[in-house]
Amino acid sequence: MIDINELKFDERGLITAVVTDFYTKKVLTVAYMNKQSLEISMREGKTCFYSHSRNKLWRKGETSGNFQHIVSITADCDRDALTVETVKDGPACHLGTDSCFNDRVYTSDALQEFSLFGLYELISKRKTDRKEGSYTNYLFDSGIDKILKKVGEESAEVLIAGKGGDKAETVFEISDLIYHVLVLMAQMEISPSDIIDELKKRHVIDKKEKQQRMK
Repeated sequence: MIDINELKFDERGLITAVVTDFYTKKVLTVAYMNKQSLEISMREGKTCFYSHSRNKLWRKGETSGNFQHIVSITADCDRDALTVETVKDGPACHLGTDSCFNDRVYTSDALQEFSLFGLYELISKRKTDRKEGSYTNYLFDSGIDKILKKVGEESAEVLIAGKGGDKAETVFEISDLIYHVLVLMAQMEISPSDIIDELKKRHVIDKKEKQQRMK
């Protein structure tokens, strides 16, 4: 751990803060902090920035309720920039989107990293962006009953593969199930963050029960 006095603030007394999502690792926004806002952020566990255009401190979420709970703050090698990992309560952008960075300029098809969050976004876009021959479009066009039927069918396939003890086949069937569950989520506008939030609640409950048993 380094002391914040070791950080290098610029001539305006500011340091760049790159805010990321703890779960998706996606960049949410880029803002500035001064020493006071950094101290407030560390003390309160929520992001507080300094607006050099308005010359004032501002806490993310103070008017919208979309707070950003800080997991960690890390300085770069020159100690003149920060990354702030957060768990967010809502959209990070004032436009109502998850991130301020949405307008893609370039993507390498060969090197693009795969993630379940990215797959969910791709599936969600199929609801509005049509693609000829897309199976995902077919499912959305068929409606909720068809999607639910496929989730049921794939669940059964997982059970059969698992019972048979075939690891490769089970992986294959689980992958099919996860895909169809993501389609169901997109159809019902359930985001991966909604699922994570629910699992977090259960983790807290399990932790409390474990603590009670240890007494």
